[in-house]
Amino acid sequence: MKYKRVLLKLSGEALMGDQNFGIDPLRLEQYTNEIKKVTESGVELAIGGGNIFRGIQAEQSGMDRVQGDYMGMLATVINAMALQSALEGADIYTRLMSGIKIDQVCEQFIRRRAIRHLEKGRLVIFGAGTGNPYFTTDSAASLRAIEIEADVVLKGTRVDGIYSADPEKDPNATRFTDISYNDVMQKGLNVMDMTAFTLCQENQLPIIVFDMNKPGNLLKIIEGENIGTLVH
Repeated sequence: MKYKRVLLKLSGEALMGDQNFGIDPLRLEQYTNEIKKVTESGVELAIGGGNIFRGIQAEQSGMDRVQGDYMGMLATVINAMALQSALEGADIYTRLMSGIKIDQVCEQFIRRRAIRHLEKGRLVIFGAGTGNPYFTTDSAASLRAIEIEADVVLKGTRVDGIYSADPEKDPNATRFTDISYNDVMQKGLNVMDMTAFTLCQENQLPIIVFDMNKPGNLLKIIEGENIGTLVH
């Protein structure tokens, strides 16, 4: 395996599947099958989830931004609990760790404990972002990846990499197979929010953006195949 310890970032939109909101059971089952192949290979895997509610959306509707962000953090815990249930149904040992203290449903994030879980072969799911408002789930994923000393951040999305423009709007958009941190910034490409991206750049943590919905992609990337776009 090319990577021994990996953080997989799943978007809230990806979990919705073809639905307009919530969590798609079929998509959840598909992701569980993909993740099981990885854990069975002996790779230490952590997962950071996206939210089904966003603080920025709340702010646009007149709600206080901080309140909206905390609601978004709780929404990521709902996603994480659904994912944990699906994974445990497939006999994958998991631990759910939260940036906010919610003792009844998950452990509070402690770095050394998270690393120990991974070393023991347990899959770790990170919920509730960083536990602070004004930070996105991308920022939380980057921070947790650095804290657990992951080899790479895999950003599983609905597109097969990073393009020069939005491929759904521009038919002439071209896909990059690999690109430097500096080129991403100079070209103004939307990979992660700037805080998350800068964290990865400063800590020399590579990012791979790939299509999570294509069966087999996740394991192939971890085995070293050139799938998606590598940012390094």
